[in-house]
Amino acid sequence: MSIPDYQTLMLPVLRKAENGEVKISVVIDELSNELGLTEDEKAELLPSGKQTTVANRIHWAKTYLKQAGLVDATRRGYFIISERGRAVLAKNPTSLNNKILETFDEFQDFKSRQNSRDDTDDIPHDSKDLVENSSKTPDEIMRSAHRTIDNTLRSEMLEKIREASPAFFEGLVVNSLVAMGYGGSVTNAGKAIGRSGDGGIDGVIDQDALGLDRVYIQAKRYGDGNKVGSGAIRDFFGSLDRFKASKGLFVTTSGFTSEAVETAQMLSKRIVLIDSDTLTKLMVKYNVGCRVEETLFVRKIDEDFFAD
Repeated sequence: MSIPDYQTLMLPVLRKAENGEVKISVVIDELSNELGLTEDEKAELLPSGKQTTVANRIHWAKTYLKQAGLVDATRRGYFIISERGRAVLAKNPTSLNNKILETFDEFQDFKSRQNSRDDTDDIPHDSKDLVENSSKTPDEIMRSAHRTIDNTLRSEMLEKIREASPAFFEGLVVNSLVAMGYGGSVTNAGKAIGRSGDGGIDGVIDQDALGLDRVYIQAKRYGDGNKVGSGAIRDFFGSLDRFKASKGLFVTTSGFTSEAVETAQMLSKRIVLIDSDTLTKLMVKYNVGCRVEETLFVRKIDEDFFAD
């Protein structure tokens, strides 16, 4: 048999977690055997040569189940079925797919973050089928798939940040700013931002080597839906005033109310607001908390070479 697509694998992956915490690598091995895959199919690699096709599809199945709230991550590489997942299995489904997962609000939110216009829900096995069954060009399909992978990565990043400690969030802010060229080094920036609770300022990052120009930072690790209001912005403005600072950076793992955005724009000091969406985009752009797994080269004909 051929390797099942990731949606076909959703139900088997969920059932594997039914009796307790499981390790994803064990699930991959067990399902590969239970599905009757040949040794060649088990060893089939993605074009990158860094991961097998079956492992990649099982990982995606688990990721989508997690986004729908059917499984929970317990520790690195491990997961367990949730109460919602048990309720789904209690209905004795014959299969699971994205359409079923879309009945859950969390998955709807996840898909909206992925950009629902990407049309990458059902990925046929053959690239020829993918092109022929889509109104998009091959270039558009490729970029659409890349956005889906990127947005899934950002969603997972945000979830891990919200689960982490405040100290971890401070470190993440440090690493992000240093990656963007601020603070000189992680060591120097870390020393500056470590002065937590100092007059309403969570940190100070130098914009130059001599510390002549500084950015004062406020970092709020909030849950989804708990937006930063205008009061917090005014408090931050007051803290900047006490330090005679001219610019500030307010970072949060949630978002800002429209009143907060308007307040920041009206105040006399420059206050830049970084919400969860902007934060994860910057992390991906500057490779903070992620790494490049594979590079694809898109080549086109060199018309000059074939010119007379």
